[in-house]
Amino acid sequence: MKFWFRYSFVNSLVIGGSVTLCLLLSPTRLPGTELLGIGTNWVLIWVVVWSIKRTVFQGVMAGLVLGLIQDGLTGAYPSHVFSLVLVGFLTARLQKQRYIQEDFISVALIVFVMVIIAESITATQYFVAKVRPLEEIYREYQQLVLSSAILSSLWAPVLYYPLNNWWEKAPHKIQSKVKSKN
Repeated sequence: MKFWFRYSFVNSLVIGGSVTLCLLLSPTRLPGTELLGIGTNWVLIWVVVWSIKRTVFQGVMAGLVLGLIQDGLTGAYPSHVFSLVLVGFLTARLQKQRYIQEDFISVALIVFVMVIIAESITATQYFVAKVRPLEEIYREYQQLVLSSAILSSLWAPVLYYPLNNWWEKAPHKIQSKVKSKN
């Protein structure tokens, strides 16, 4: 029991630390994380990495919580909640293990598609609120989506590999493997 409590505590630190790191990296423009003035969408990458092997509820909750935090840090309009909740939902529904076997390539591909979906939701919010003219939204949308999708998909394995490796070695998974061998 003591081991399980210690793992649970360390796992909470890993989750909280990785979320904090992604939130801190979002406004930061480090070399290699920016293209045409557009940065990597670290929060979306984290939601995808979290949701990829979790239930739909867990993916939606991760998108909701991180969307609210990101809205608190950047401004509530356009809201990040809608796009991150949808990203968490769709990623959890993919059932990646059934369709795609290669981890790095599939995660990069999933992040690429999810960035397109998330940025489309943001552009729709701008259009519905009539904050900008449609021509301006469309012009900026093309550059923003392509740059952000490329960068985010290239950086996704950097976040996916350590977190997935940590969660794969969870004690409950090790115990279930031992029970299945007996």
